[in-house]
Amino acid sequence: MSTTTLATLIEGEGPVVDRLARDRAAIRERLHHDGAVLLRGFDIGGPEGLADAVRAVSGEPLTYTEPSSPRSRIKGNVYTSTEYPAQAEIPLHNEMSYQAVWPLTLFFHCVEPPLTQGATPLASVRKVYEAIDPSVRAEFERRKWMVVRNYGEDIGLRWRAVFDTDDRAEAERKCLAGGLTVEWTDDDGMRTRAVRDAVHIHPVTGLPVWFNHIVIFHDSSLPEEVREGLLDVYGREGLPNNTYYGDGGVIPDDVVAHLRSCFQAASTRFDYQRDDLVLVDNMSVAHGREPFTGPRKIAVAMGEASDAG
Repeated sequence: MSTTTLATLIEGEGPVVDRLARDRAAIRERLHHDGAVLLRGFDIGGPEGLADAVRAVSGEPLTYTEPSSPRSRIKGNVYTSTEYPAQAEIPLHNEMSYQAVWPLTLFFHCVEPPLTQGATPLASVRKVYEAIDPSVRAEFERRKWMVVRNYGEDIGLRWRAVFDTDDRAEAERKCLAGGLTVEWTDDDGMRTRAVRDAVHIHPVTGLPVWFNHIVIFHDSSLPEEVREGLLDVYGREGLPNNTYYGDGGVIPDDVVAHLRSCFQAASTRFDYQRDDLVLVDNMSVAHGREPFTGPRKIAVAMGEASDAG
């Protein structure tokens, strides 16, 4: 094993599931120590092989619930990566950290590498936590943070697709189970709110980590012309996603800019090669996506629900 950027690099050949099963304990130890493991040169075996890789490390692959971005199911609980335009950058974030339950381990399989850029940048959220101004951090620890999401016909995702039901009562039940409050808006729209902790304790290391969607969902993370247009039409409360202090107070742009700079300072990257498999400790490491040219096909899967056991 060797280390490349944030990830432990394991090179080899043959079926990846054999290596994962043989060295499971050592790989999980490196995953929690370094935050990510990159397996290179192995045969993944398509969607079925990726699902088997998840089972070898983390048990049964998880269903992608309460989505915040468009993606497609490839097979079973193996999905495409976020289907945003190639020129768009996806800011660093921890998967599903806006929910009450999240996956502890992520799996990224490079089916087809891009021609240029297209990396999945990684950033230690322990380093982010340490870099944040203590007064800023204390404010969020005291007030927490709130996520507000809107689902409508002309903005955001559709609530029927997100909650996998046509029944309002069933959608409300699922929201209640996830700690969301629901408001029905005009034209069959839905608005949800939830207050979450900004800082969590890592279940293995016992260290505090900056684990939330504050930056990526905040309206200042939108391209300026898009932000101005959406605010003009829908107002701050009507955006697809937005974040606030837990008591509903507006988070100033300069605070979010400071948080963003802490992520950027902690960020590392590597170029994908065909059949790379990257395991990410979701509570240790944030991930994003660079803009790219070329095909870039990344299959993703998730394992180990945070509330299991």
